[in-house]
Order: sequence, then structure tokens, then C-alpha cells
Amino acid sequence: MEIEIKNSNLDALTATGKPMVIDFYATWCGPCKKIAPMIEELAEQYDGQIVVGKCDVDENDELAAKFGIRNIPTVLFFKGGELVDKHVGAATKSFFEDKFKALL
Repeated sequence: MEIEIKNSNLDALTATGKPMVIDFYATWCGPCKKIAPMIEELAEQYDGQIVVGKCDVDENDELAAKFGIRNIPTVLFFKGGELVDKHVGAATKSFFEDKFKALL
């Protein structure tokens, strides 16, 4: 299950130290719409193992700025509360699944 990521809950989520994936997107973004179902499927598949969140850059511009997000979609990967990987643009489900597996 995906969680909506905002400034108000990001610190608490990263503090758990649990692996986390954040999809930075916008509702008007075509490539964002393309990867959204893949990320949702992986969120269900890895439920309980990896925290998966979505962050709308139009509603959370300060969070996007914090991570230097200039292009979307951008997917960030956290392990132990630290940013360990980043992917900008669309990709295949198998690409994202490999990234998820690397967090475990």
C-alpha cells in the first residue's frame, strides 16, 4: 500500500530505518502515469517489507526542493534512513523490482 508523503510525515517514516521508496510525480505528467501502476503493484508485493510512498511535487514543492527534484518522475530509494539510489524517468517494472530487491 502506498502512503502519501509530505513534509509532516517524511522524518517519522525515515526514522524507522525501514527500506523506503518515494515516487515524486505530478497528476499532469505522462511518464508519471506510466510508472504509477508498476509502483503500486510493487507496493502491494513488498507490503510490510518496504514503505512505498508517493509525493505530488505540485503540492509539496519544498520536499521536492529538499531532494533536488527537477524532473519527474523521480523515484528515490532509502535504506536505513539514508538515500541510497535515485532514478529519473520511466522504466520497466522489472527495473523497479530489481531496485526494490536491492533494498532488502
